[in-house]
Amino acid sequence: MKTFIVGGTGLIGAQVATVLRERGHQVTTVARSARPGVDHLLDLETTTVEDLRPLLAGHDAVVFAARTDEQRPLRKPLHPAFRRTMVEPVVRLFTAARAEGVSRGVIMGSYYTYLDRVHPQWRLADEHTYIRCRVEQAREAREAAGPGLPIAVLELPFVFGPGTNWAGPLANWAKSRAPLVAPPGGTAAASARSVAESAAGALERADGADLPVADENMTWQDMFTRIAAAAGRPRRVGRLPGGVFRAATGLGGALQALGGKETGLNTSGLAGLMLRDLYVEPVTGRSLEPSFRDTFAPSSSVSPSD
Repeated sequence: MKTFIVGGTGLIGAQVATVLRERGHQVTTVARSARPGVDHLLDLETTTVEDLRPLLAGHDAVVFAARTDEQRPLRKPLHPAFRRTMVEPVVRLFTAARAEGVSRGVIMGSYYTYLDRVHPQWRLADEHTYIRCRVEQAREAREAAGPGLPIAVLELPFVFGPGTNWAGPLANWAKSRAPLVAPPGGTAAASARSVAESAAGALERADGADLPVADENMTWQDMFTRIAAAAGRPRRVGRLPGGVFRAATGLGGALQALGGKETGLNTSGLAGLMLRDLYVEPVTGRSLEPSFRDTFAPSSSVSPSD
């Protein structure tokens, strides 16, 4: 199997490439910037279907592993901007893949679509533009691909591994003199290796399902405690009252609104999301301790993923 990986130098894309090669498959990696191991430079936001077709020719599979920063404040209205980065490029990618006879695909999605599906009463896609666009991304990519090109959407929680883009601020906080506090609620989490193995399996099966991926469910308090230990400064993590967290996020949302900006996860409604148990079932049960160490060890370097 020959696989075309968009975002092939990021945390997840690079792991998928490694696992596929271990299983005897061929890999073509694509990224926006030149790095060792990149086969093609490509900005999917500006690339046309006609540009993509010759690059995809001869491939059996496509993986979309490029990342969107859901918490970067942007000018309102946010939905058109997120569609330009999250939805439209994926539609062009799978339109070209279909034309070239590609037979299977994977999109690295978000566990928020899993939570939106399992808990429709939370109305997450109505509240948060990022989640709405993740739902649209999966639906419209599958429409573009058609029935002959099944696309598995891996619904990913927090993913731990070396080079995790959000690890730097958390590591610095854990190592600082500032108190560590966590709100109620919790999250699912997975290692980059588990994600990559799930992606490889989905491609080998030509699976077209929604596939939530998680190794563990944990409270925010447990997660921050383990981050501090992995960063070399183990200490107690206090409990931040939910009311305080709601007030802080509400104030942040109001300040953003005054500036005419918003984020993909609506800051004003963030407490209503983060104070829940954002858990995934089933989990693999694999320990995340090695991934915590890889992500937050004092000697680890943190670089953004593509």
